[in-house]
Formats: sequence, structure tokens, C-alpha cells
Amino acid sequence: MIYTPLVCNKLVIALSPLSVALLAAVVTGTSGAILAWRERPEAGATWLSLLLAGQVWWTTFLVFELEAPTLAAKALWYDVQWIGVVLIPIAWLLFAFEYTGRDRYVTPRVVTALLVVPLVTLVVVATGDSGGFLRADASVAESAVGSFLRVNPGPWYYLIAGYTYLLGLIGSVPILQLVRDDARPFRGQSAALLVGTAAPWASSILHLAGAIPVAGLDPTPLAFAVSGVAYLLALSRFRLLTFAPAPRRRARQLVFEHLHDPAFVVGTEGYLVDLNQSAVEIFGIDRRAAIGNPATEVVPRYNDLIAEDGGHSPLAIVGSNGRRPYEATVRNVTNAHARSIGQVVVFHDVGQYLGQQQRLDVLNRVFRHDVRTETNLIHGYADQLKADPTDERALSVVKQSATRILELSERTRTASELFDPVSEPPPPVPLDEIVDGVVSDLRSEFPCANVVVDPDLPTVSVPAVVHVIVEDLCSNAIQHNDTDAPSVWVTASVDDDWVELAVADDGPGIAESEYDVLQRGTETPLQHGSGIGLWIVKWAIDHIGGDVSFSARDPRGTNVTVSVPTVGAAPVADDDGRVDPVSINDADRAADAVDLSDSVGSPDPSASSSDAGR
Repeated sequence: MIYTPLVCNKLVIALSPLSVALLAAVVTGTSGAILAWRERPEAGATWLSLLLAGQVWWTTFLVFELEAPTLAAKALWYDVQWIGVVLIPIAWLLFAFEYTGRDRYVTPRVVTALLVVPLVTLVVVATGDSGGFLRADASVAESAVGSFLRVNPGPWYYLIAGYTYLLGLIGSVPILQLVRDDARPFRGQSAALLVGTAAPWASSILHLAGAIPVAGLDPTPLAFAVSGVAYLLALSRFRLLTFAPAPRRRARQLVFEHLHDPAFVVGTEGYLVDLNQSAVEIFGIDRRAAIGNPATEVVPRYNDLIAEDGGHSPLAIVGSNGRRPYEATVRNVTNAHARSIGQVVVFHDVGQYLGQQQRLDVLNRVFRHDVRTETNLIHGYADQLKADPTDERALSVVKQSATRILELSERTRTASELFDPVSEPPPPVPLDEIVDGVVSDLRSEFPCANVVVDPDLPTVSVPAVVHVIVEDLCSNAIQHNDTDAPSVWVTASVDDDWVELAVADDGPGIAESEYDVLQRGTETPLQHGSGIGLWIVKWAIDHIGGDVSFSARDPRGTNVTVSVPTVGAAPVADDDGRVDPVSINDADRAADAVDLSDSVGSPDPSASSSDAGR
């Protein structure tokens, strides 16, 4: 054998050529471990440090084994090397997960599971391996590069080798995905990392296959010199750890998960693959139970979405915010070969936009038509008053027109304040308190009116805006009644976390043209409402995700039935779990459906609703 003298403080130490080569691997590995350790807490820094430390440990004690003079000493240092051997594959796998942004797999439970086989191995080593599980036999082998311990492997040796290769392969998969990444630094990093891990793999496989010139010598620690250089290159040249893909992947996950709009991922076979947190919260879906089920059973209106080509009209869907109009977008997901591998379905709540557009259209009509009509009246009768100051009729018309303009102004201000998107909504109020307060005010303002309230009103809490709904329906039912003693009946019931409030009157009824305008959702110069009372009621109901329907009352009057969700309870859809779609196109800017066809009768002849809202 040839030995290289190492001079240290006049003490000459003769090292074998293999030991000198291994010391080079120790130097590069130690340098890389120090650099990686200094980058903590960057993603993967700790695990890369442990990986390199494991390589240094294995290599260092192989040098001790090579230089040991006896079989017993060599066997001792051989056993110590196992700490580094079992540490390397675990550190590599966890580094790959954390570095590529898959840190959800780096948990104490996963780490504990990964440590089971290595710990069993170390226990076998520590107890002397009397059963020959790791090494059935051992002897000292002399060669030109040094003397080493030749081992006949036991069954557990092959098991731990397979376990090491398996973890190494799994860890290499996410690194391989970066080879073709758009970012050049990531391509360089991944290439260096793959070289660093492939060199020891190849050496180990050649050793097990008996293809090494020096029989029985495991050259894997020698390959660590290549690993060390590759990792040092990745750390210095390609900014490994300081410029890692982990934030990018995690950010993309966060964008999907915390997207304000509900989103679903559907596979090519029509099964739900994933959904974000907004979908869970808004549509009340159990994520674990939903994933893997047919999309038609989970995604609202999925059959209608895939049947339509092009854009989709907003659909009214029941969710945690009540019944809201959603615009659905369906996009294909393709792989690198431009093949469709699924779809992403996103629901965007357009209720606020449609409501604002609707209010602008109506208020534009109010100022363009109603106010102009009243000012024309004032101007005309003002001329009569100028000619005849004693004309009482002209004076009365002027006062009435001015009063109507003032009322329109107050209602417009109410609508603006009520639906201000930046204002903080008031706290919920018990329904019975709302009705009692409104009825008390009506009886004071209209002593001739007969207002009957169901004595068994539910005490559930509802959004405070319900006060405006009840007040407008009841007051308009009285004001637009042509009898001397107008009657109004108010009832309410609770069903599946919904409150159904009914207001009935014995007035002349609401004109069909008013219904048509509400159903269409827009006004035209020739087709428009006679005021904004009904609009305010509808906007308030849409604002809280409710529904409203109108029907004629026999023998005279109108029934108005309002359904709103109770506060703190998720609204419940129909038996099939969804709500029928409401078609709203560019010409039909309705924020929700107003059911005008279904007749909702009163509980009794003196039951509910109102002619209100003109």
C-alpha cells in the first residue's frame, strides 16, 4: 500500500490515498453545510445542512475505519458511520419538499414516520447486530488504496438500501420539475442538486452490483466530493436558498385558497379535485366529504355551466350570504402538452355591481322624469299664482309638488345611506322588535288605519335593514289605499333558518307594470315605476340575500311575501341543495329574481302584504 505522509507539528501521520481523497470530500461538505446553516431560516436551509452533515459524518468515520489497525477498531468505526448513512435520505427528502414549497408534508408526524426505519437500523447497530441483520460477516481487506472492512450484507442492509433509494427518488421528483422552469436560476439550482444527489446514488448502485474494481469497497463517500462541489456551486452561483421556488409555489396556493370568489377544480372525468376556502364558507361545503364526488353533486349549477357555450348569465344561488347573483367562469386547465386535464370553475358575486347599476338607472329616472315633472307643475302653477295670487288650487298643487320632491329626496338619501358599501352594517335586531316599532309609528301617524299583527311573531334576529322593508311595505300600503279605513295585516314564520314575512292590504293593488319593471330589473323611458318605494324594498331584500314575491289578494288588495335569512344561520337551499338559476343578461340587470308568477296566499283572509312601494 502507498501512504501519504501528513506532517502536523512535526508529527508524521501516514494516510492512505483513499483517506486523502475522502478528506477533500469532508472539506467541501463542511463548507457547504456551513453556508447552508448560515441561510437559516430560509426554506430548506436546515435540512440541506443536515444532509451535508450526514455526508461529512459518513466520510469522516470512513477515514477512521481506513486508518484503524485492527478488525475490531474498523468494525467500530463502520458501525458509527450508520448515523450519517440513515440521516442523508431523510434530510434530502425533507429538503426537497421544503425547498420546492411542499412544506405541508414537513410535519412532525411525517418526520416521525420517516425515522422509524433509520431508528430500527441504529438500534440493531447499537445492540451489536448479533443476528447478522446488517452484516453477516466482516473481514479486513487490503488494497492499493488502503485497508478497509469488507462486509457480507445481511437482509436488513438491503432493506435500508432500498429505503434510501426510495426516499431519494421521491425527493428528486419535485426537483426534476424545476429543470424546465421559466426562471433560469431555478433551472441551474435544480441541475446542481440533481448532480449532487445522482453521484452518490450511482456509486452506491455500482457497489451493490459488484462493478467496483476494488471488491467490497463502497465508494459512495468518495462521490460526496462531487456532491459537495455541486451544492457549493448551487449555493454560490445560483443563489440556492436565498432565491428558492418555495414562496412562489406557496403564494400560488394562497392566491387560490384565499381567493374571495368560490373556486372549484374539476377533473376530466367530472369529479371534484379541489375547492378553496371561500367555496367551503360561502356554499357550506365539507371539503373532505366533497373531494372525489361528482361535480354535479357539489358545484352549484354545474350541469348548466358545462352545457352552455361562451359566457354565462348570473345565477341566483343560496349561500352563507343568502341568495346572491353569481357570474360563473369556467376555464380549462391544460398540461405542458396543451392537453386538457381539468377545469377551474369560479363564481363571482356580482350582486353589489348589479345593485349599484340598478340604483343608478332608477335614480337617473327619478331625477330625469319625476323631478322634472314636478318642477314643470311648480313652474306652471307659479305662473297662475302670479296672475292670481288668490288661486288656492294653484297654491295647493305647488305645495304638493314641492312635498313630493322633498319625499323623493329623502328616499334617495335613504337608499344611498342604506346601501353604502363602505359603511359598517348595524347589528341584527329581533324581528318582533322591528315589527312592534314600525306598527307603533304607523298607528300614531295613521290613526284611521287598522294594522293587525300576528301575536305569535318569531323572536329570531334578522338584519337591521329588515326595518326599512317592513316600514316601506306597511306605510305605502296605507298611503296608497283608497278606502277610508285602510287595513294592513302582518304575519311571519320561520322555516329552515329563513324568516318568511308577509304583509297584506285591502287596497287597489299594485299595477302589473310595476311587477314587470322589478322582474326586468331595468327601467326605460316608456316602462318605469311610479316611484322608488318598491325599488328600495327590493334593493334591501337583495342586499341581505333574500327573496320577494307578489300576489293578488282576494277579494281585493295585495300580498307581499318576503323571505330573508336569519342572522347567524347559513341559508338552506332547496331539497336538491341548489337554487334555480335566474337569467340576467346585459339588458336584464336584475340583481335577483323576483317571483311574480307563484301566488303566495295569506294564512287567512286577513293575512299579509302590501300595496306598498310606489
